[in-house]
Amino acid sequence: MKIHLTVILKSKLDNIELFSSKLKDLVAQSTKELACLQYDLHQDKEDSSIFIFHETWKDKAGLDNHNQQTYIKEFFAAAKTLLEVEPIVYSTSRVE
Repeated sequence: MKIHLTVILKSKLDNIELFSSKLKDLVAQSTKELACLQYDLHQDKEDSSIFIFHETWKDKAGLDNHNQQTYIKEFFAAAKTLLEVEPIVYSTSRVE
């Protein structure tokens, strides 16, 4: 069963460029994973410190594997000093 996530991240104002670069690196790495069906990064038009991921994973095992990748762990370790607030994660299902 596919897993759909929306993740909202808010960077500290003085770290927007660095944070954006790190997020783009996540996209490059994550989209190489076999279980990754979608990993789109968006930036809010009114508040450039807000970034939004729309992710779709093949299944829970694929998402679990993604979350165990070294680059994900390294990102979240570094992000502790770059984030204004904790990420907000929504696990959703498509309305048909």
